[in-house]
Amino acid sequence: MSSQPARKLDTFPNPSPQRDFVIHMQIPEFTCLCPMTGQPDFAHFTLNYIPEQSCVELKSLKLYMWSYRDEGAFHEKVTNQILDDLVAATAPRFMRLTARWYVRGGIFTNVTVEHRAPGWIPPVPVNLPDFPQESPLRG
Repeated sequence: MSSQPARKLDTFPNPSPQRDFVIHMQIPEFTCLCPMTGQPDFAHFTLNYIPEQSCVELKSLKLYMWSYRDEGAFHEKVTNQILDDLVAATAPRFMRLTARWYVRGGIFTNVTVEHRAPGWIPPVPVNLPDFPQESPLRG
């Protein structure tokens, strides 16, 4: 096997540090073990962040997430730990990580954690009107 799980997060330079832009990632195949029973737990993670100087490299993120596969972890703890590690690696302006844990004992658990860099002020959202899918101006 050419790849092995690893807790190292690689980064690359933000290609546009002069502006706020959102990087959105879906990580649908996260697994770890229940620390109480040892049974597998499955989650779908959503990562949204506004980079400062660094962005997380995707293959290293994949290997990082894979590194939890055989580790016992409570949902709340592992979600917070992943955010802490991503923030330590990238120092983003803003980062939000949501873990949607699959049903266990009839209960779905969602955990959302955030980081905001000191002094970072989110831009005012721009609300544009909705346009129809088909425009009469198209030839």
